[in-house]
Amino acid sequence: MSATSNNTESNGNPVLTISGMLLLLSGFIIFMGIISGEVLYTLPFNTRNSYISELAAALPPNVTPRLSAIIFNLTMILSGTMIIVAGFLLQLNSGKLLVCIPIILFGTGFLGVGIFPGNIAPWHGVFALFVFLAGGMAAITSYKLVKSPLKYIFIFFGIIALTFLFLQKLFIPLLGVGGTERWLLYPEVFWVFAFGAYLIGTTKVNQQKT
Repeated sequence: MSATSNNTESNGNPVLTISGMLLLLSGFIIFMGIISGEVLYTLPFNTRNSYISELAAALPPNVTPRLSAIIFNLTMILSGTMIIVAGFLLQLNSGKLLVCIPIILFGTGFLGVGIFPGNIAPWHGVFALFVFLAGGMAAITSYKLVKSPLKYIFIFFGIIALTFLFLQKLFIPLLGVGGTERWLLYPEVFWVFAFGAYLIGTTKVNQQKT
């Protein structure tokens, strides 16, 4: 494969394999962590009208159940750290800043959301924006490292996320704040899971600088 190719090549590169494993597992942890927090949440909660972050910090005057808060915050901190490490490893292997910087910011967003629950303003909102914006951008820019047709699916995931981010007021009457937020976040979670799986199977990224 030439040095100018935009795709990955399987040749047993352990750094890329580790990066892929971290991304795949982080996607699994995020999805299952949110589900577990919802199951163990003892206050009124539904996916239409409840924000995901209420699992760690309920809206006043309610007090968040301790177990769901612990699960949510640990989920965000662990998955965020894994994504950050994966982003740095991918940068070392590929040299593609346009792809890796959004991934690192995506992970930073999850880490910050876990450290600063929803009742800590403005930091929770700032890091949540990192998740939503950087995640959509990372899904789109990852096309530079992925072969067809998967690259177009990843671009589609990113477009969905960014559409729901910037036009969320249009969707809230139909889906509620909770449903809109999930349409924003879950395409990014599916992307990070699938991108990680792809990297595990394709273990060398070209060295061309972005």
